[in-house]
Amino acid sequence: MKLWSGRFEQEVDKAADSFNSSLSFDKRLYRCDILGSKAHCTMLGECGIIPEDESKKIVTALDGILADIENGKCVMENAEDIHSFVENELVSRIGSVGKKLHTGRSRNDQVALDIRLYLRDAADNVIAAIKELICTLVKIAESNLDTVMPAFTHMQKAQPTTLAHHLAAYAEMFCRDVDRFADAYRRINVMPLGSGACTSTPYPIDRNRVAELLGFPAITSNSMDAVSDRDFVLDFLYATAVTMMHISRLSEEIIVWSSDEYKYIELSDGYSTGSSIMPQKKNPDMNELMRGKTGRAYGNLMNLLTVMKGIPLAYDKDMQEDKECVFDSYDTLKACLTVLNGLLKTAVFNKSRMRESTDGGFTSATECADYLASRGVPFRDAHSIIGKLVVYCIKNGKTLQNLSLAEYREFGDFDEDIYDVIKAENAVERRKAAGAPSHKRMIEELEGIKKRISK
Repeated sequence: MKLWSGRFEQEVDKAADSFNSSLSFDKRLYRCDILGSKAHCTMLGECGIIPEDESKKIVTALDGILADIENGKCVMENAEDIHSFVENELVSRIGSVGKKLHTGRSRNDQVALDIRLYLRDAADNVIAAIKELICTLVKIAESNLDTVMPAFTHMQKAQPTTLAHHLAAYAEMFCRDVDRFADAYRRINVMPLGSGACTSTPYPIDRNRVAELLGFPAITSNSMDAVSDRDFVLDFLYATAVTMMHISRLSEEIIVWSSDEYKYIELSDGYSTGSSIMPQKKNPDMNELMRGKTGRAYGNLMNLLTVMKGIPLAYDKDMQEDKECVFDSYDTLKACLTVLNGLLKTAVFNKSRMRESTDGGFTSATECADYLASRGVPFRDAHSIIGKLVVYCIKNGKTLQNLSLAEYREFGDFDEDIYDVIKAENAVERRKAAGAPSHKRMIEELEGIKKRISK
């Protein structure tokens, strides 16, 4: 039975009914809907709006429905939405007393409550998963404080750094993602029930009591805003999109690093796939999928932004479109975080290849320029001199490491100590400013990250 059928003399067209129904996707809100209904009904009984014995009877029946759904005895079907299903099921179990559950509320504030309850749990789960990923990155970094590799700009080798420094950069990104979800959680965690359809209710309800029962620290301040607000959903979708962007960036690096040209990383068989025709292939499909699925997260954010941009106050049916966006983004992000974490835990980094790559790409050229600058040569002139030195190396198949001192001296005032200066490990260790890759600074950064995510 439709909750609103009294006004209508004809049945809804079957195609229109199917088009209007949301049970196929909003049934995953069943737990949130029942928890919210229990709190609402408890408050109704405590305030004397309905008899307290009837309130308790309804709550007991709701507990039974929840248990039966979770053990598979109660199939969610034949209803317009999850709210209709729960109420119809309640009435079928305890009769007309169940019809009193909806006293003093509307589906408008009911669905606003359900999505907030759902997103509270979702944000908590995402934050926990991101923290697990950060811990994995930190653990790998701590084992590679002295693993030198090239830093890149414009996808070209730039200067020597360490694998620890590189992975810590991603840990910093994911720490910001934790902050974003925590900030979204703060705006999610406001209780809207009691706002009614748009102008609250004349019943003497106690909204703060409902908030207390559901663990909300605050209630919404304006009933029209409460039922039409989806900013908090957009906050969640935005945080998801940014986190997926960071996952995609790291995945792109892993894809490149696992290529035969780089060989910086070897993915485990458990997180790779093969080719149906080329027997030698070991493909980074998991990372490619993460890179591809990032577009879904962007699309869901843009979808809801577009839905909301033209909606007048208060509630409009357009807002039903928020749920599939949320469910898809949440499912996608959780899956990506789980797989990426496992992939990194089982990957093997090729330290010798990274070391070889660092020496082979003139990454210590800036060290040479700084060396001359320390001897009184203006840096801009030193930059030009070392540029010519690099050209000489390229033409003669040399590296900065295997140039003879005589060759160095053809270009400037160099002594034997230049070889210590251009050694990648020494170049890294000289970088002692805050945020730099030296051993001491990296330990400080990693300890700082661990403290931040432990809060």
